Amino acid sequence: MPNIANPTIFLSFVRRLLPWSAALAIILLTLGLYLTFFVAPPDYQQGETVKIMYLHVPAAWLSLFIYIVMTVAALGTLVWRHPLADAGQKAAAPLGAAFTFICLATGSLWGKPMWGTWWVWDARLTSVLVLFLIYLALIALWQAIEEPGRAARAAAIMTLVGAVNLPIIKFSVDWWNTLHQPASVFRIGGPAIAISMLLPLIVMAIAATFLFLTLHMMAIRNEILRRRLRRLTILAAEQSDAPAYIAPEPAR
Repeated sequence: MPNIANPTIFLSFVRRLLPWSAALAIILLTLGLYLTFFVAPPDYQQGETVKIMYLHVPAAWLSLFIYIVMTVAALGTLVWRHPLADAGQKAAAPLGAAFTFICLATGSLWGKPMWGTWWVWDARLTSVLVLFLIYLALIALWQAIEEPGRAARAAAIMTLVGAVNLPIIKFSVDWWNTLHQPASVFRIGGPAIAISMLLPLIVMAIAATFLFLTLHMMAIRNEILRRRLRRLTILAAEQSDAPAYIAPEPAR
């Protein structure tokens, strides 16, 4: 396989893969929305409100998955000095923040009719809010440090520290008394929801994953081009500031 860690080869790889990834994301999103609104039945307790689940749950999964991607990229930056690791981490942070915000917003919309309130300081909700704040802090850190290498190392350290929050989010419903329901899809005894509701949920989750992969590749590509432009700008500035060379006059 070609070494896609090389930025030039990666750009060529993205150019070929991006149309297929975008097409799959659009097709799966269309199919998922059709299954959600025209095939999936209403819940016997929640009624049509349960349709929020088909957006909320994939967003929740992606909020964790993206941070795992960033954690691996942080290790690549600090341990292996991977050429694309810091670019991948920087590109993923805004996407992680967006999916986490969708998770929190749809959770509030879902919680109001179910729990009678928009928000409670529940263990699961609070830990996801902390995750959202970590994403925002990482975005701010990247913006605050101008030199990409220093910013990458600082963000990588912060990402690894913030990874402690991931198991708290995952197991909070098991460790503490919480209003949030426990896992109903990935569980030892098998899914706890009917196949008519599980299928649209899985399709929406896969569609959201392809949407993230598409946007992530586009963001990494833009970050590579942005860094190349920065280097060229610095090089041009250095050349313009250099004293002009004056040829010596020939001896007479």
